[in-house]
Order: sequence, then C-alpha cells, then structure tokens
Amino acid sequence: MSATLISGGEIARKVREEIATETANLKEKFQIAPGLVTILVGENPASMSYVTAKQKTAKALGFYSIQDNRTATIPEAELLALIERYNRDPKIHGILVQLPLPKQIDETKILFAIDPKKDVDGFHPVNVGKMVIGEADFLPCTPAGIQQLLIRSGVSIDGAEVVVVGRSNIVGKPIANILLQKQRGANATVTICHTGTKEMAFHTRRADILIVAAGRPRAITADMVKEGAVVIDVGVNRIGKTPEGKAILCGDVDFDAVREKAGMITPVPGGVGPMTITMLMVNTLKAAKLSAGLK
Repeated sequence: MSATLISGGEIARKVREEIATETANLKEKFQIAPGLVTILVGENPASMSYVTAKQKTAKALGFYSIQDNRTATIPEAELLALIERYNRDPKIHGILVQLPLPKQIDETKILFAIDPKKDVDGFHPVNVGKMVIGEADFLPCTPAGIQQLLIRSGVSIDGAEVVVVGRSNIVGKPIANILLQKQRGANATVTICHTGTKEMAFHTRRADILIVAAGRPRAITADMVKEGAVVIDVGVNRIGKTPEGKAILCGDVDFDAVREKAGMITPVPGGVGPMTITMLMVNTLKAAKLSAGLK
C-alpha cells in the first residue's frame, strides 16, 4: 500500500488563510499592517524567483511590503547602513536579506546586523539561542514548516523516534532542537546523522519520523526506512531538464520506492517547499504583534 501524501501546498493554503484573517483583524482593531522588506543584492535568477514569490505572498495576505533591489557591486558598509535604516523603520517588522550574497560581503556580518526583533528568518544568534532553550520568538522557516506539516497531518511527535539526516544551520540543527523541546508538538527523541555517521541505515531504520536534508538526490532508499514511518523530504535537486527545458526535480529520498514502505511521505516538489514562505509570513505577523505589545 502506498504511503499517504502530505500535501505542503494544501497545508500552506490553510495556514495562509489563518494569517490573512489575523492580518485583517490587526488592521481593523489596531491599524497595524505587518511590514516585510526583502533585500535582493544582484540578479541571481533563483534568488530573484524566491524574492518575487515572497513579495507576492506578502501582498496577497495584506502585508505592507517593500522589495529593495541593490546591485551586486554594493559595498558591505552600504548594505549594513541600509539594514540599519530598516531596523529603525517602525513600518517594517521583518527584514529578509536574500542569500547568497556577493563575495565582497560577509554574510554572517549582514545577518547579525538585523535587529533580532525583525529577524523573521530566525538566523540571528539571539533567536537561535532562544530556540535552543525553548523560548523562541521566531523559528527558522523551513524547520518550523516541517513541524507544522507533522502537527497538521496528525502525526504523533510526543515520544517518537526522530532521525534527522543533515546537520545544516538552516534545517538539520534547528529541526532537531525544535522537536526535542519539552513542548506540545515536540518532545521527541532525536538523532542527527551526517556525513561522518557510521552505518547510517542502522539509525534511519529506527525512525518513526525520518527527516531528510542531506543535499544528495535519492540518498535515502527503501531499505533504509522503517515500515510505516513518516518521511519528510526536504531536498530539492535538479537532475536534468525536459525536452521543453523545464527542470526535473527530485528529493533526497527515493520517492517511488520509499512511498511503498512508508506510512506518510512528502512529495518533491509540493511538500516542504510551500511551507517555507508561509512560515516567513507567520513570523512577520508575529513580529508585528510583538512590536505592538500584543500576544
């Protein structure tokens, strides 16, 4: 029997409906519109596509949104000054600098310059620290989206054996920290696997919930998955093009084989991806409420 598909698109749509309703109430009762600025440096096609999608979503939800495009030759000091300007702007509640940045700019310095109260990506060390101790204001968007996929799909996380494949600062480490917290929607036993892990299949076969962010196409095969496991595939790999020139995508999981063994699974595309931008909007709405002293 094939696994039940977890539709990130459908769950993201429901979350966005909730955001739109709350945003309308915030405007009506408190005259506050969540404000998001996305800063794009250069003309990387993928980055331009991501930023366009973020801005389109923000506007559709009723946010006050600014797209600030800068040339690839911008000096680091000028970009830092721009961020400081938005740090002081009361209409802006969320600041997102699209990565990657040109070589002359220190990405870490830029991310650390964002006011933690406006860091809706959840990458500032203040917000990372709050996440680790279970007092997060803003969770990183992709891991937060994974947690919502699990919760809204009725997956029991409390006490579950969770195995995370990948230890990046963007997905692997945060989702491990989020799911081990002694909180609702978490309280799991978490194992992290990575390139130095010996006998990875030994660990992945124990997982009730397997989260894969390895960065390698079809790295997880059916023999590495426990019967009936929930499999969350974070990977997006371009493995070729159609005759029409459209990219052919696959995840880090051998989807066709694993879906015959898993209980639930996310597709690629259409799984985790739609949740990332949605959780960015959740964080921006929360930032707006926090700035106004609202819970």
